Amino acid sequence: MEITSPTELAYLASAIKSWGYILGFGEVRIAEIDIEQAESNLRNWLARGFHGEMHYMAAHGTKRSRPHELVPGTVRVICVRMDYLSAKSKEPETVLNIPTLGYISRYALGRDYHKLMRKRLQQLANRIESAIGPFGYRAFVDSAPVMEKPLAQNAGIGWIGKHTNILSQDAGSWFFLGELYTDLPLPSDKISESHCGSCRACIDICPTQAIVAPYQLDARRCISYLTIELKGSIPEPLRPLIGNRIYGCDDCQLICPWNRFAKLSDESDFAPRQELDASRLIDLFAWSEPEFFKRTEGSAIRRIGYNRWLRNIAVALGNAPKNPDVVKALKARSDHPSSMVREHVAWALNQQENVL
Repeated sequence: MEITSPTELAYLASAIKSWGYILGFGEVRIAEIDIEQAESNLRNWLARGFHGEMHYMAAHGTKRSRPHELVPGTVRVICVRMDYLSAKSKEPETVLNIPTLGYISRYALGRDYHKLMRKRLQQLANRIESAIGPFGYRAFVDSAPVMEKPLAQNAGIGWIGKHTNILSQDAGSWFFLGELYTDLPLPSDKISESHCGSCRACIDICPTQAIVAPYQLDARRCISYLTIELKGSIPEPLRPLIGNRIYGCDDCQLICPWNRFAKLSDESDFAPRQELDASRLIDLFAWSEPEFFKRTEGSAIRRIGYNRWLRNIAVALGNAPKNPDVVKALKARSDHPSSMVREHVAWALNQQENVL
């Protein structure tokens, strides 16, 4: 069935949103594909080296910022939001305030969202196809050169805040984004306007001052980059600032006043696994490599691998209150096969032993 009239397309757009809500998305909106300003911003960001080792951000040329070049025929992007903050997880502030516990970014506590959301997007595409017949589309969930945040802003899901995350007046920022690139000329939604105003809470709270100016993030200083993306040694001056954050950082979200309106998720796949919402650093550091891979099965955490996991925890142990049990745990790893792990263990031991 060929859908061409404005009335038919408007009806289809409304139906797509209803189907998306049924599938568990918190919001479904439709974006124009022109993100020219975002392309310019990305070029400037890369020129300043703010991407660090994330060389993939400089790859693919204009395919990242021009959807029709990545997927020929694309004229609209169906953008979806899925809330992930689980009501079953320990309060983030509580964990951050107990330095013997390991803090893991709330998005990574449950099942890896990529597969879950991609499956739901495919189901949405199947539902559209069953209604109108074959059409051109491709689903993305942080899986290709897609500028999901500018597209989400175009779709009206939210605006890009001063911390560079997407913010919604109705849902804060605790959500994932996904996209269906499509050749359907659906009516687009109204672009979101910024509502950050003069607030600079996220800038001031950042432990490493990675938000160097409003809307400008130097990823090389960001704890999420340092604990997840960075493959080698964490710069020494930044280690004490990481505290007990062993995978990612949520400080800029925790302080944001718009997160008063965040929606808690009842999605069972986003509930904490393996008690990772509030585990003792010493216990996590004792995991063997097989245990690490077993306990992180189906989790986004697995992508950093065992050595970076130990690296991150070693830094957190170095920042923990001075304790003989911490020293004992660190010394047990002092001859680890990885030179990177040994380096961070030695630093942590120095932090501990100098004050014991």
